[in-house]
Amino acid sequence: MRRVILESAPEFVVVCVLIGLAYAFIQYYRTRQQPWGKAINWLLFSIRAILTFFLAFLLLGPIVKQINNLFEKPHFIVLYDNSASVKEATDSVLLKQTQQQLSTAAQALEEKGYDVATHTLLEEDANNIQYTASQSDIQGALRRISNRYEGQNIAGVILASDGIYNSGLSPLYASFNYPVYTIGLGDTTERTDVSIKNVSYNKIAYQGNKFPLRAEVQAKNLKAQDLVVSVFKRGKLVDRQTKRTTGEGLISFDFQVLAEEQGIQKLDVQVEPKDGEQNVRNNRSSVFVEVVEGKKKILLVAPSPHPDIKALREVIEKNSNYEFLLHIPGVSEQQPNRLRADDIDLAIFHQSPDLRGRTNTLFQSFVKGKSSLLLVLGLQSDLRYLAAQGMPVKFDNTPRDYDEVTPVINPAFSNFSLSEEANTIIANFPPVSVHFGKHNLPLTSTPLLYQRIGNVNTQKPLLTVDIKESRKISVTFGEGLWRWRLNEFDRTENTTSFDELFGKLIQFLSTTDDKRKFRSYPLQQEFSDTEAVVFESQVYNDIFEPVYGNNIKIFITDESGKRNEYSYVTSPGNIRYQIGGLKEGVYRYRSQTVINGKTEEVRGEFAVVEQQAELQNLTADFDLLKRLSFQTGGRFYEASKIGELQQELQKTEARSIIHTEETFDSIINLKWVFWLLITLVSAEWFLRRYHGSY
Repeated sequence: MRRVILESAPEFVVVCVLIGLAYAFIQYYRTRQQPWGKAINWLLFSIRAILTFFLAFLLLGPIVKQINNLFEKPHFIVLYDNSASVKEATDSVLLKQTQQQLSTAAQALEEKGYDVATHTLLEEDANNIQYTASQSDIQGALRRISNRYEGQNIAGVILASDGIYNSGLSPLYASFNYPVYTIGLGDTTERTDVSIKNVSYNKIAYQGNKFPLRAEVQAKNLKAQDLVVSVFKRGKLVDRQTKRTTGEGLISFDFQVLAEEQGIQKLDVQVEPKDGEQNVRNNRSSVFVEVVEGKKKILLVAPSPHPDIKALREVIEKNSNYEFLLHIPGVSEQQPNRLRADDIDLAIFHQSPDLRGRTNTLFQSFVKGKSSLLLVLGLQSDLRYLAAQGMPVKFDNTPRDYDEVTPVINPAFSNFSLSEEANTIIANFPPVSVHFGKHNLPLTSTPLLYQRIGNVNTQKPLLTVDIKESRKISVTFGEGLWRWRLNEFDRTENTTSFDELFGKLIQFLSTTDDKRKFRSYPLQQEFSDTEAVVFESQVYNDIFEPVYGNNIKIFITDESGKRNEYSYVTSPGNIRYQIGGLKEGVYRYRSQTVINGKTEEVRGEFAVVEQQAELQNLTADFDLLKRLSFQTGGRFYEASKIGELQQELQKTEARSIIHTEETFDSIINLKWVFWLLITLVSAEWFLRRYHGSY
């Protein structure tokens, strides 16, 4: 439907008509003086009148309002649970028959006017369903449908599933604005089963130490008898325990395993199968433990207790690779043999050296050593003594006043990066107290944080890092860091940004620089067997600039000694390589490339873990499917009675939603108006020329 709207009063249309008639009358009222007849003169008069009227009418700015009705078909989604548990517990003939019947139902719905789509739990669209997914997230799949079709007309969802979920939340805890028709697959029979429900262990262990390993065994439909759980390493028995079960419930087995060799160690935990068990693949679980030489030692020295110490300690102790040592004279002292600078990876001196000289001797010993240093300056700091020790900070005059400043991230800092969320939160941290005065820093020093005084950003550093002759020294010019952590927790109920800032700073300072020109490593130490193993390789020249075009060879060796070779060429957008199809186990890798005619090599290990979550429980949960359908207004059907679902769907009516769309456009922008004016002008000109006039 179209309607013309005028920007001016409608009376001006009459004026436009009169203008058109007047102009045409002036041009053609003398019929005898024209070389054509009276009929042609009336025709030319009409063309000129219409043309002039249109031109005058366009000056009024007329607008065409057009109303369009758009019909949106209702959507019907067929959702398949393509997890491995469905295939394990459902007869293959019944499974194939169910797919065929659902395909027929989908075609019938399309004929009735529905827009039908087929999805799986892990994929938005699915054509070839394999039932190999390693996890089931029913709630997540239904939520994804809600998000994808948000604001659209969803008539319903058909969910074919066994009702078992092992990822995400229960679908019963969420609400959906469409009915869910569920089809029960699998077997609801309670089987005799003994399974390893969970294995708890330390992912990192230190060589020579014992680490705890707890195996939780679930027993179902089992008579009172003994359960035997064993731990194996490379096929050799490490430990074995026997406990008696009453037939149902969860039993814990605790082991103490010795971490002997460095590297990734694979341990197999097995529970002996029992008579009547049909599923024995959940009787075994493998874990991978990385055995490292020892923890990095982080020493914090302070003349007296301070809330900043607690804040830094929380960050350090979150990392299991760190051993935290605290030395406060007269409060918490370490033995002299634990304060040797050569044994410490990073020493944090909080307001040390101090004005009372309680920690100055210890500070001087670390200055002469090679340990990385993190200095936190405050009211008790002895700045003169600090300058005399050659530290990378010197004040022009001994300051006596203090400023309250807030942090500003230096975007040019390149030693490590912070997340966007951390940058935003750090910019709103409360003030800390810093010494007032001008200070000088070496050219090798790079600020991580600048000082903001009030609303003015300055170039004065608040936290800086200096690297000289491979030694890293960081200086924080203010005390009161605890306020930052407390403020973030008050606003966000976590301390993620504070922990990220100082966690990365401490990691950077305590880590020895890698001066190798060739680096090649997997992006993580542990991969799932359902994902590709990703390697990243970097090549540098003599001044440690990245170079590309090198041929990278990667040799992968599995536990049986079988070796496979892969190769690729690096480029600015291609420094990673993916290797898929690896089975569970510990793999050794060797990466090679040629730099300046010399072969460079990197070695290491990684682990591939098999995902067995789908095999832990094969008993279908039809009760969950029934409750889900009841809550959403749908119905539950067993797979053998899917014909009843088809009959019910045939009774439904595909009601489309009508969306009204209004558009406004000026008439002068319409193409047909242009061609109408051209036609009128051309027709008048042609008739006048044809009959001998101009």
